[in-house]
Amino acid sequence: MSKVFCRHQHIEETLKHLREAGQRGNECVVLWFGRETATGIEIEAVCRPAQIAGADIFRISPATMREIIGILAQHGWMIAAQVHSHPREAFHSLADDKWAIVRHENALSLVVPYFAARTTAASFMQDQKTFKLTAGNLWRELAVSEISKWLHVS
Repeated sequence: MSKVFCRHQHIEETLKHLREAGQRGNECVVLWFGRETATGIEIEAVCRPAQIAGADIFRISPATMREIIGILAQHGWMIAAQVHSHPREAFHSLADDKWAIVRHENALSLVVPYFAARTTAASFMQDQKTFKLTAGNLWRELAVSEISKWLHVS
């Protein structure tokens, strides 16, 4: 996977979705759709798919996944990363591991704590935790010093 380039407006839209669900006490997952460029993957759109969510879980139905695949094919996009919220600290739970949408080596999964209520676009990179899927199918948290190798927000 290449470096993901995300614009400030996409962070704002992502946080809006996470906060809305959090106000109801639910986690939320948002997908970043992107296109491969010469320098990496450029985020083109933010998608909050229909999902089943609770205080500590989110799932996307097979029917919704088929819709997402159709959108990706129509635009020539890929799922560049998934971003989801947690009610408290940011970490990758067993449920997150099981229900992750992105499943390829080096896939990125970002977790935002406190249902994004305390996170702004300016604090996003400091507040969230970034996880990368290893070749062994394990989610490994990236150290702060590693994140810039995989993710850039402008």
